[in-house]
Amino acid sequence: MALTINTNVASLNAQRNLARTQRDLSTSMERLSSGLRINSAKDDAAGLAISDRMTAQIRGLNQAARNA
Repeated sequence: MALTINTNVASLNAQRNLARTQRDLSTSMERLSSGLRINSAKDDAAGLAISDRMTAQIRGLNQAARNA
């Protein structure tokens, strides 16, 4: 008894393309909703480190101004 496997190549390609498009849409929505140029380390690791350092410094200066 021979077993046959039927595959729908067009359907598999469409499914793969849809998954890629959904991933790209999710990334775009994340960037649009945050309003930030860098959302995670994978966008720009060095830029994120600099941004975090500057943000911490600004928060410290704001707190010092409130305490004065």
